[in-house]
Amino acid sequence: MKKPKPGGTWFFVDESGDATFYDRRGNLIVGQPGCSPILILGLVETQEPNALRQAILALQQEVVRDPYFQDFPSITRTAVAFHAKDDVPEIRYRFFKLLSTLDFQAQFVVARKIERVFRNTFNAQENALYDHLVAHLFQNLLHRYQHNFIYFAKRGSRDRQAPLSTAIQRGLERFEEKWGREVTTTFEVRAQTPKGEPILSVVDYVNWAVYRAFTRGEMRYYRAVEEKVSLLVDLYDVEKYPRNWYSRQNPFDPTKITPL
Repeated sequence: MKKPKPGGTWFFVDESGDATFYDRRGNLIVGQPGCSPILILGLVETQEPNALRQAILALQQEVVRDPYFQDFPSITRTAVAFHAKDDVPEIRYRFFKLLSTLDFQAQFVVARKIERVFRNTFNAQENALYDHLVAHLFQNLLHRYQHNFIYFAKRGSRDRQAPLSTAIQRGLERFEEKWGREVTTTFEVRAQTPKGEPILSVVDYVNWAVYRAFTRGEMRYYRAVEEKVSLLVDLYDVEKYPRNWYSRQNPFDPTKITPL
């Protein structure tokens, strides 16, 4: 294992889909309207966060001031932060075009929502599933730079900084056990909103592209960011194991996965 590089790297993390399995009465609702069949946890990594922030804010000011967009109700939300699901197609196109010019890499863990796994492995606890994905996502990433700054998208009033730090530490310990080496780098976990951290809009967009590819077989958005994707793990697609780890050597395509 190489010595960590001096300086730092920045990670920005968000989910797409949800971890919900049951309604209030305990009925399984996975795949029904309003409940996704998968949960995606994605990150983008960059060593130049300020350059990304400046580019995103410049585009935001440009579209907010453009008279063409003034009559779209969603422009009030775009003025707060870009969001792939809410932005109108013209803005979405411009944001994807911007992403192709930015310096970042993306990785994803996709969890198919299988009730048996949810109950047996995670005791039907949504946070336990989420934290498992966090540990998996960061397991092989935090030994490369001396300092690692990790921003999670904060949802509403939810702030789980301590459990997320524990999950990341668990991933580090798995890495150390596998390689027999102690990781001496540092990491900090912070919660932030897309309004407060523009780069969270980047991970929102790339997550959305992956979600559309998985659930609709729609690849045009994924292709717009494909060169940025270094790893995509379809964690519970056991029928495809070990080819369920997609990388530049094994590019992701929805025709390769077991149908949802």
